[in-house]
Amino acid sequence: MSVENLKAYIESGVLELYVLGDLSPEEILRVEEIASQYPGVMDEIAAIEQALEQYAMQNAVQPSADIETRLLEKLGLNEVDEHVSVQPEPIYTEEAKIIRLNGSDAKVRTLRYALVACIALLVVSTAALFITYNKLNAAHDQIASLSLDKQKFAGVVSKLEFENQGLGNMAAMADSKEWATIRMAGQAFSPTSKMKVYWNKKDKSVLINYVAMDLPKTDAEHEYQLWALVNGKPISLGVFGKADSIHNEALVKMQAIQEAQAFAVTLEPMGGSVNPTMDKLTVMGGV
Repeated sequence: MSVENLKAYIESGVLELYVLGDLSPEEILRVEEIASQYPGVMDEIAAIEQALEQYAMQNAVQPSADIETRLLEKLGLNEVDEHVSVQPEPIYTEEAKIIRLNGSDAKVRTLRYALVACIALLVVSTAALFITYNKLNAAHDQIASLSLDKQKFAGVVSKLEFENQGLGNMAAMADSKEWATIRMAGQAFSPTSKMKVYWNKKDKSVLINYVAMDLPKTDAEHEYQLWALVNGKPISLGVFGKADSIHNEALVKMQAIQEAQAFAVTLEPMGGSVNPTMDKLTVMGGV
């Protein structure tokens, strides 16, 4: 694990959830495995535990007498005589008996105060941990939101760069007399569709423009197929995906064609068809 990844792991909040005991058994094993490999993670866990302990100690409150009485009643410690057993032994004077009982009573009272203080500290600590856990959840939600915003921004930047590349290529080709631009309009199958094809008059190469493409979304079993009409006969120039597919280039090269009177696109099964499916004719444009 690199230094950057280790730092991101420590700052992710998973160690706080580990200390709070709010991870699954698999996640706990993962944290302990990483902590055994990286001393920095072990130190961070110890620091979190110490911080929570100090917070609990600093916010501890003295329980009221009413709370103490009720706790002792629940625990059955309200009567000293019921829990202080005196072994039968000779006691020669009343003074010795009083000293013995007073000493036992003092010990029981000390245990009472210690027990009540521990329970009160546990209550305060639980409240503090609950507040800390809520803050950690809120911080985690904020981090997730920022990460999502970052991904959306990166997607927008990528799309703008892609479209800018396509527009630059279109401008350069428009200035060149070698390229003919064929604008294909939607047909009955999809009236609102549109697309552009570029045909080089010199080397007869054919390019499709993904930036200016607006075709219906395809399913996993279909893709689009480009056709050139030569003397009324359709000739396949290859298949391609929808405009929102992942491409590295805004302009994609198809098969070259020497002569063509028009270009058309149909929706076909994956891999293409020998002849176009005319009832799924999507766009078409003349040269």
